[in-house]
Amino acid sequence: MLLPSLNSPLAADMARAMIDGFNRHYRLFRTESARAKHRFETRDWHGQQRAQRERIEFYDLRVRECSMRLEREFKAAEQPMEVWQQVKLLYIGLLVDHRQPELAETFFNSVTTKILHRSYFHNDFIFVRPAISTEYIEPVDPISGTTYRAYYPRRDTTLAEVRRMVQDFGLRVPFEDFDRDTALVDAALRQRFDVLHLRANFQIQVLSSLFYRNKGAYVVGKVINGFQELPFALPVLHNPQGQLVIDALLHGEDDLLILFSFARAYFMVDMEVPSAYVQFLRSLMPRKPRAEFYNALGLAKQGKTLFYRDLLQHQRHSSDRFRIAPGIKGMVMLVFDLPSFPFVFKVIKDYYPPQKDTSREQIRGKYLLVKQHDRVGRMADTLEFSEVAFPFDRFEPELVAELQKFAPSQVEISDRDGDGQTELILKHVYIERRMIPLNIYLQEAFDILQSAGVPDTAVRRANEQLERAVVEYGNAIKDLVAANIFPGDMLWKNFGITRHGKVVFYDYDEIEYITDCNFRRVPAPRNEDDELSGEIWYSVGPRDVFPETFGPFLLGNPLVRELFMKHHADLLDAAFWQAHQEHIRQGHVFDVFPYDPQRRFRHQPSGAPPETSI
Repeated sequence: MLLPSLNSPLAADMARAMIDGFNRHYRLFRTESARAKHRFETRDWHGQQRAQRERIEFYDLRVRECSMRLEREFKAAEQPMEVWQQVKLLYIGLLVDHRQPELAETFFNSVTTKILHRSYFHNDFIFVRPAISTEYIEPVDPISGTTYRAYYPRRDTTLAEVRRMVQDFGLRVPFEDFDRDTALVDAALRQRFDVLHLRANFQIQVLSSLFYRNKGAYVVGKVINGFQELPFALPVLHNPQGQLVIDALLHGEDDLLILFSFARAYFMVDMEVPSAYVQFLRSLMPRKPRAEFYNALGLAKQGKTLFYRDLLQHQRHSSDRFRIAPGIKGMVMLVFDLPSFPFVFKVIKDYYPPQKDTSREQIRGKYLLVKQHDRVGRMADTLEFSEVAFPFDRFEPELVAELQKFAPSQVEISDRDGDGQTELILKHVYIERRMIPLNIYLQEAFDILQSAGVPDTAVRRANEQLERAVVEYGNAIKDLVAANIFPGDMLWKNFGITRHGKVVFYDYDEIEYITDCNFRRVPAPRNEDDELSGEIWYSVGPRDVFPETFGPFLLGNPLVRELFMKHHADLLDAAFWQAHQEHIRQGHVFDVFPYDPQRRFRHQPSGAPPETSI
């Protein structure tokens, strides 16, 4: 296809309007992210949470503004396709020296797809593939400096360089005991590389901006010595007196993967060049997809763009079919997956059983609540897509029948693009990373324990698996409570196990704020008839919750009951829920640590010798 000549003043003006729209968006996004430092220093935790929620809305607002401007000033929807082709090419020219070209391309797509018919959603008119390389882009803003700072300690200067590394972030709050904390970091790092054999390239590289989330600020970097690289992060927290402490040394890929988990809230980071941050983070966690790094940095739309490209690429190089997902079917969501792809797809059904008093709008609202909320590592992040087209021949007939039966309003099967390819189009779909459902994980342990002739080692592992699952399940609920979230439906099937052994909640249609619930004890029976009756003898309001009634639904297996009562019996007591409810209402923000407690330093009072063991 011949390229159009780039001689349209109208196309040039439209391209400039679109880049202006994106630049305004990223300027506001970056400004809000940069303010996280002040909120951290002043312990404005509620302000941090509010900014987190508001920042999520920035993108859609700017896209809507830009679309309206194009229509108002240029009657964009009426322009011929030759003009639109020129718009894209001229837009590419504006990105040559841009610092966020990949984000600007995605913004272009978002605006353009609001205006053009989907038959034009290909690379002539939108960025199906990226046009501008993001390699070797560096900041030009003198305030930003470089993407990362490098420090070159010698054997006898590692402590001094660790001190300088932390001081370079310019935190304006005093540390409780800076010498103690940096000595702890230095000692812990020394345990993990051979200081007696420092190579010529020995260095510490640290990203230039702190990563702010919830009540913590994180230094993120790596130690390089020869062929050895050690990713690390330092959580900086406030003590009760408002002074700063370095709480831990997180080290190794697994520690960093948990910190950047898909079940965490987004970080606030002041970045001039996001792609450079993503590239650095990928060097620490090479197994993590780029899409998830952009999500973790609060750039969810770019995360969606990269995810969708990965999905299309995977479909081209695979031949298995989409199927109904294994496990117990949900009453509200129809769930399916592609076995070779590590994600599940969820579609809201058109109708629900009588006991589910809800609507599509309410369910979408619950998912939005989760997206905007601090997920404390216990609620999976969800990608939301509209008008998604899949190759029809990649669907199992049973799945097609289920979709047409339970969600007919959400399904279209047609050659909508007129290219001779029949597609199954979903009007609205949620996509989450696949986990092992907790009920299946428990059943695997039960099957081993109930089998005859199983080796003792397998029995021991099954018992450990069972206890770990029950303990983590209770911990997950308690973390959600700390974040002001009541799961609603707490059945095992609504929780999953990540590859790091974390239990994560993923069924959001019944979640409520803890502060909106009324936690009650079951009233004593009025008489013998009440006691013997199978019917409820007391009134129940719409938001009433009776924790002691959880037991019959959750603890039918005696092994599970024993473990649950050993570790989490307080979850069956209304007093536990009421106490947390009252703390939250008083404005208390609970500490939930996104890392192994074993990594925490054991801080001594000022003047005491620091511990070097973690």
